[in-house]
Amino acid sequence: MAGTKGASHLFSGICCNPLETILLSAGLLDSRGAVGHNDSTIMEQTLLLNATYEPLKVVHWQKAMTLWCQGKVEVISVYDREVRSVSFSFKLPSVIRLLRYIKIKRNIDYVPFSRANIYARDDHSCQYCGDVFPTAELTFDHVVPVAQGGRKDWENIVTCCISCNRRKGGRTPSEAGMHLIRVPRRPEKAPAIRITVGLKNAPDSWRDYFYWNMELDES
Repeated sequence: MAGTKGASHLFSGICCNPLETILLSAGLLDSRGAVGHNDSTIMEQTLLLNATYEPLKVVHWQKAMTLWCQGKVEVISVYDREVRSVSFSFKLPSVIRLLRYIKIKRNIDYVPFSRANIYARDDHSCQYCGDVFPTAELTFDHVVPVAQGGRKDWENIVTCCISCNRRKGGRTPSEAGMHLIRVPRRPEKAPAIRITVGLKNAPDSWRDYFYWNMELDES
């Protein structure tokens, strides 16, 4: 997979359905179908673009390979890292693009109650200390603890950093001597698609596709 042109030459004579054939040959799957952990390439991530080059989401490279083998995407850019076997090798995909446009449906009257949408509503900021954190360093907190009758809904769940979450524990904010920055409420409309990427850590091949619907985190 050397990019959009000539990618198929790296797979000549190899059956791409199912993907396990490739992974087994490359030594990335054991006989039980489990992914091996001795190759750092399994940690690579791939940016998935719509047919219009609009960023949709970040997927694992194995998912990207599956889509390529199914003829659903083209490879726009690759990493330098390669997966090798006796008979073939290929570079891991960095950016892929769907060959058919997918319309993204947004229902403004219904916002799914999810961790991602809670973070988006709260602008990825801890509702106790006010600091902004990357997703990996955030969790959610029950303002009124479940043990005290607190519900798991928009009005009782807030974004919280790990430090403040530990400090608050199973107490209410007043019991813990903490204050909410704002009262949590159900969003009036679905948040825009949001892909938060650490700008300093993002692959160079992704940066040309960062625009209005992709947030860049300078940290």
